[in-house]
Amino acid sequence: MNIFIGLLIPFIGTTLGSGMVYLLKNRMDQKLEKALLGFASGVMVAASVWSLLIPSIDMAAEQGKIAFIPAAVGLLFGMLFLLILDSVIPHIHINENEPEGIKVDRLKKTTMMIFAVTLHNIPEGMAVGVALAGAMNGSSISFASALALSTGIAIQNFPEGAIISMPLKEEGMSKNKAFLLGTLSGAVEPLFGFITIMLTGLVVPILPYILAFAAGAMFYVVVEELIPESQNGTHSNIGTIGFAIGFVIMMILDVALG
Repeated sequence: MNIFIGLLIPFIGTTLGSGMVYLLKNRMDQKLEKALLGFASGVMVAASVWSLLIPSIDMAAEQGKIAFIPAAVGLLFGMLFLLILDSVIPHIHINENEPEGIKVDRLKKTTMMIFAVTLHNIPEGMAVGVALAGAMNGSSISFASALALSTGIAIQNFPEGAIISMPLKEEGMSKNKAFLLGTLSGAVEPLFGFITIMLTGLVVPILPYILAFAAGAMFYVVVEELIPESQNGTHSNIGTIGFAIGFVIMMILDVALG
């Protein structure tokens, strides 16, 4: 039951955020958008460090390995994995006009926007899945710590849900369809979380590598997308403040519940 709840919490965050399409009449204020992007960045960085990298190092030490090697190798491969996905999957970032990935002429802008959000929801699902798997296998990760990670990602998924559903409405979609697609963009999180749990159950000895892999994937999203978007144009300091608040909240959650 705890596993199911842990996987579902981030998806609920995305769903609630997507529901803002019914409450906000116009385009989200630019300052608010930058603050939310910065906040999401702070949550993801703190979650990567406290919930993934530090447990990876501790677990490797408990297994008698050189503690930093799994963390370093896993992190780099996680970033490489997202780099490959980013280079292959056709997508377009919010507030951008030039698509990235393989060129597919027939894809609509709205479809590529959904792909962009779905792309960076994958590592978040993996992060929750691997933390829950670590708790299940009696490692140094507790269920409370795994649920803290899940809750932190749900908090940052709320603004992400709003940031995707509002532009979809602006592109001409109905509120219902924008809400549905915004919600579905978060469905990959419980899916990839479940897949990760299944895989780590088979390969417990490499769990430290997988923890760091998920952290690297999340770092890639933060550095490649969230921080640049929060710092683009004017009012970049608002994104920086948002980052600090998100980082501190996630750190407190992890330390208090872990």
